[in-house]
Amino acid sequence: MHPMHLLVAPLYPAGREPLPPGLKEEDREQFMQAKKYQQWMVMGMESCVAKTVMAGVGGLGIGAFFSLMSASFAYEDPYLRQQTQTGMTNTQKAREIFKEMGRGMWRTGKGFGQVGALFAGIECVIEAYRAKNDMVNPVAAGFVAGGVLARHSGPRAVFGGGLAFAAFSGAIDWFLRRESSDDD
Repeated sequence: MHPMHLLVAPLYPAGREPLPPGLKEEDREQFMQAKKYQQWMVMGMESCVAKTVMAGVGGLGIGAFFSLMSASFAYEDPYLRQQTQTGMTNTQKAREIFKEMGRGMWRTGKGFGQVGALFAGIECVIEAYRAKNDMVNPVAAGFVAGGVLARHSGPRAVFGGGLAFAAFSGAIDWFLRRESSDDD
């Protein structure tokens, strides 16, 4: 037998590929449908739009959580609160406090979401353009995102913001990419 024949994979007509172990022929249609949905999900999760939206929503949630936690530690002057809330019932006071917390959660969450979406979108576009997944992508995306975030403060701030965000992004990505020790 010629050695090239050993390297040829068997060809199957579309829809007639061998089934995974444990599945019967009557399960083929359901398996193929699930496989099609899985491929759609993978394509959706690999798109820059989906990554940007996920980062924005995740940032919104984390920012709102941080704001909620910091609101519980907020220092308030009880005397000032008595002056601003005179004549209010306890229910009205509680409602005002919760409204104020909600506004703070929205404001902080929106900021975190915008930063996360901006960075994730830029990084995804750079990664798609370069067709590589290495340390250059987060550093370049951090530099661009930092510059965009500081754009209203002048050219020096744009450059400094870009450098700071690039260093932070590079450090985080380096930490996440490092190999774990095998001390188990």
